Amino acid sequence: MSLVELIGRADDRSLAASAVACLDRCLPLLEYVDGADRLGLDMDLALRPLWSAVEGDDAWLGRLRRVAAVVERVAGHAPGELAGFARRMAAAVPAAYTGPELRAWAEECSTAVLEVHLRLDGAAELGDGVRAKAYLNGETDGITPLTAGELRRQTELLEMLADDSGCGLSNALRLSNEGKRVLRAAASRRARSQG
Repeated sequence: MSLVELIGRADDRSLAASAVACLDRCLPLLEYVDGADRLGLDMDLALRPLWSAVEGDDAWLGRLRRVAAVVERVAGHAPGELAGFARRMAAAVPAAYTGPELRAWAEECSTAVLEVHLRLDGAAELGDGVRAKAYLNGETDGITPLTAGELRRQTELLEMLADDSGCGLSNALRLSNEGKRVLRAAASRRARSQG
């Protein structure tokens, strides 16, 4: 099943968690911002409380919006093009906890993270968004290794979230943390090569 099909079948809780996971994985892109800590953004913990209880209510969405606003401010001061993807995901946080809005946000975040991995894999070119959308639809010809790994993690994460055994969320968190470590290492290599 393609990622876009998994997103299409996911319930509200899974969509919210999937999108939060994508945003969380991109926070390492903001680690080079001076004074990020003064703005209240701990790259490893900023979104952790939202992971611990994905609840379909206004209070949860309000907490998400407050964190997203900080991410937007920090990303506005970040060097390089990649921080723009974190800002894009944060700016797209839905206005309401409803299936259509959450689905649109989850798809936007999924696409943005794949674009980030294309850039980090040295495969940036005009039309990255089109390529990322194609990957979401299961068209993976010529996909780069780093991007393929992220696509696999996103697919597994949604499958875990669909598991109603009670362990889906904690397993998805572990998988997302793995993706965060991979992205942090790739971003660090890119920063060193450009420095």
